[in-house]
Amino acid sequence: MGILIFIIGAILGSFYLVIGTRLPLKENVISGRSRCDHCKNNLKWYELIPLISFIIQRGKCRNCGKKISFDHLLMELITGLIFLIGYLYFGITIKLGIYLVSVSVALIIFVSDFKYMIILDSPLIIGSVLIIILRYFELGFRNTLYSCFYGIALFLIMFFIKLIGDKIYKRESLGGGDIKLCFLIGLTLGYPGIGLRISLISLIFAAFLALPYAIASLYINKKNELPFGPFLISSMIIIFIFIEKFTNLLVFFMI
Repeated sequence: MGILIFIIGAILGSFYLVIGTRLPLKENVISGRSRCDHCKNNLKWYELIPLISFIIQRGKCRNCGKKISFDHLLMELITGLIFLIGYLYFGITIKLGIYLVSVSVALIIFVSDFKYMIILDSPLIIGSVLIIILRYFELGFRNTLYSCFYGIALFLIMFFIKLIGDKIYKRESLGGGDIKLCFLIGLTLGYPGIGLRISLISLIFAAFLALPYAIASLYINKKNELPFGPFLISSMIIIFIFIEKFTNLLVFFMI
């Protein structure tokens, strides 16, 4: 089962890379054929086997001989491993389903936000719908409504923070995608009784995760803007995995 989960993750990882790189450019990712980035030649099925095709072809296109981006191999491997880790940690449970949906959205956000500074709406919408369905089977109808409420509350809090930031800096301080992502965060972490508090901790934790990257970007690349989405959703996934430990911290500090 673990091998099967890894293979599924590797296959989806290749698809997530296509979504993250092509959808922001308004390219078709469903009906369009996979092609070489250099010669635009349509790829055959045996050139699309995750991990194996890249290794056999030595990272080069069979048609033009130019190097294929290492991103393809890396994305397939990382996604497969992330899926496998989730299976080993959660087993075949509803929590595994929520975890897989969350990391799938996360991987697409990593690609699109780092590459284009864009968080796509479609992965957020599909991810939110799937998590609501899984929440229903896990917690029931009433508690799923609470989870949705926490998502809306975190969305409004982040929107309020954006308004303050825009006022202070006289420019856009947060992207709309970051604000929409907060609904997904509140929804995913929205367990009864702790949902809003743990979601707020997720925002704070995301800021700490982003701090080293922000400092490096400022001094190395002289950039004062950074993609915040990857850090937001990374924080959410870490807290989701270790939800009991973070809940104990809430109790310890009486938050």
